[in-house]
Amino acid sequence: MKVLMLIVDGMADRSVGGRTPLDSARTPNLDFLARKGINGIMDTIAPGIRPGSDTAHLSILGYDPFRYYTGRGPIEACGAGIEVRPGDIAFRVNFGTVEGTGSVFDKVVVDRRAGRIQDKQVLVDAVNREVKIEGVEFVLGNASGHRAALVFRGENLSDRITDSDPKKVGERVKRVEALDSEAEFTARVVNEFIEKSHEVLDSHPFNEERAKKGLLKANVLLLRGVGKAVHVPSFEERYGMRMAVIAGTTLIKGIGRLLKADVIENERFTGSKDTDLELKVKTAISSLETHDFVLLHIKAPDEFGHDGDFEGKREFIEKIDSAIKPLTELDFSEVCLTLLADHTTPVTVKDHTADPVPVTIVCEGVRSDDVERYSEFQAYKGGLCRIRGQDLMNIILDLIGKSKKYGA
Repeated sequence: MKVLMLIVDGMADRSVGGRTPLDSARTPNLDFLARKGINGIMDTIAPGIRPGSDTAHLSILGYDPFRYYTGRGPIEACGAGIEVRPGDIAFRVNFGTVEGTGSVFDKVVVDRRAGRIQDKQVLVDAVNREVKIEGVEFVLGNASGHRAALVFRGENLSDRITDSDPKKVGERVKRVEALDSEAEFTARVVNEFIEKSHEVLDSHPFNEERAKKGLLKANVLLLRGVGKAVHVPSFEERYGMRMAVIAGTTLIKGIGRLLKADVIENERFTGSKDTDLELKVKTAISSLETHDFVLLHIKAPDEFGHDGDFEGKREFIEKIDSAIKPLTELDFSEVCLTLLADHTTPVTVKDHTADPVPVTIVCEGVRSDDVERYSEFQAYKGGLCRIRGQDLMNIILDLIGKSKKYGA
């Protein structure tokens, strides 16, 4: 039996006047799956722990985030297509804009996203080509929009350092500081990189041309989310199943590459509301012919939650429901379908919270329950009851006959 896991990022919500975007949406296909399967609610990490999308996905896939997660940097780097090796340190990066005189650390950040620059490969190439740091190697990788990822490789590197990103405009670029004596070399090297890369970027013809057009220069790299890469067993090594990931966001593609999955790329797969939902679903179904486990990720409801847009979130959930109609026609004697959110993103909070999320599993032999709708207000009545994210893979493996007996 194959597995198709559909994760709708941030789909779950808190009550607003007695309803949530999911509960108030018209979702005949999601409701069909809820009636056909077994339902429950899930703390993707643990009760009361607010998950990031990265830690939530690791936990859902059966990887203890307290063991395998050292920071978002290594995952973003994998998503950007950089080979990340154990011992490397990696960062999330924003191309930003600074103004002022003197050192880069004397200059003020006027835009953390450089006007939301998109086409910046020429700048990435220039930094990789022209910046040299004695004693370490580095790779700067391009990512979506204004984002990038950065990996340092060498001896005695430590992730016990602070960020350079001030997180807000009007403040100076932060000098990276060591959090212990063993990280002093790393802090010095990273600061040297930030200074040298700024010199290359600020005078680059591409940025000079942007300035002439009245656009912001992308003249500084703002670093955050540092983490040290550790060995993570591949998904196939752990479960004996070949995995495919269909996603538009760099982060989720990064998790796929971290687990040595096949990441299926398409320019129509985006991490926003303009993603091609129908093509994603079609690709997920066709991928079941070549893979044992397919992860299909849809991002936009999380964005609507962060924007506090109740109606936008409800309407997009209805679009998702329409697009997943082909999933209701799967042969559930051959495919185990799992439907869930990775975390709750309430429109009233505009951030992730620790509220449990609804989860549904549909496959032959599952004990269907009395749940009639896919909703936060219905799922808790189901036969799965309340589980943790790390329980989910064990349950799925048992349902598809791949679990091993514990004990004699």
